[in-house]
Amino acid sequence: MVRPRVYLATSAAFPELDRDDAGLPDALYERGLEPRVAVWNDPSIDWNDADLVVVRSVRDYAQSSQEFIQWARAVPRILNSADTIEWNMDKHYLQALERHGLSTIPTTWLEPSMNLSKRQIHSRFPAHGDFVVKPAVSSGGRGTGRYTATDASSRAEAILHAQYELSQGRSVMVQRYLHEIDRSGEISLIYLNGIAAYQVEKEPMLHPRFRNVKEADVVEEIVHMRDATEESWRWGERIRAALHGYMKEVTGREELLLFNRVDIVLGDEGAEPDFYVMEISLIDGQLYLSKDEEHLNRFADAIQTRVSW
Repeated sequence: MVRPRVYLATSAAFPELDRDDAGLPDALYERGLEPRVAVWNDPSIDWNDADLVVVRSVRDYAQSSQEFIQWARAVPRILNSADTIEWNMDKHYLQALERHGLSTIPTTWLEPSMNLSKRQIHSRFPAHGDFVVKPAVSSGGRGTGRYTATDASSRAEAILHAQYELSQGRSVMVQRYLHEIDRSGEISLIYLNGIAAYQVEKEPMLHPRFRNVKEADVVEEIVHMRDATEESWRWGERIRAALHGYMKEVTGREELLLFNRVDIVLGDEGAEPDFYVMEISLIDGQLYLSKDEEHLNRFADAIQTRVSW
């Protein structure tokens, strides 16, 4: 009996997948599939041989974004789809979600085409509190920095950070840092084949002494397993519905996402909004498969289901 072939796309830095995805090949083999881990830009790989291609540890896509999307469009059966990948690569998508009624963290967008001077960048930073500077296209938190508005040296570092990203032709996001993250962390809601699967809570990565994550660095998240509350899934459903509605507008068709990770943070207690959308991960975001065997099994089952379609 010929096993269906599932290619797991990765990057050269993770030729055997990253630690979170490492158990996936064995789980797929146990389900009667033939897994193969393949580097996405390896010219020796014939992606037409795969019955299904699942994008996983492609941590370098932001550094080769155009090449990556061209590759995704050339792969016959890829999940999530190339249209979804292209939309999710650039965090300008948060503007679209906001137009569709979701609460996102207030953001000032700095564009390379603005040709901003040092003073103009400085004037666009918050006047008080902590804030975050990061490129609109990034993976794994790379290029992200937390700074303090009232600290002169910190503010100077933030200006240099923004100038560097802009000089590389990258759009820059300036967001106020939500201190609720320090109190309660972030919540990640994971959907598999459009169905709510599980939730994790993550401790804050950008502590007050934090400066920035270099492009080559990988941030280790501290994750806790939590049973999802009715309230958090209600928020997740609002986000999922808005996302699917908007994606249908963009692509002209419905798409059942193989995986969808929604990151949210609570709003200030008793205030509106009650939550903010931090990020939606549809490309290579961690699914916390190594944190709980049930997570791994659910994702392997979801892949098996899509192979048979």
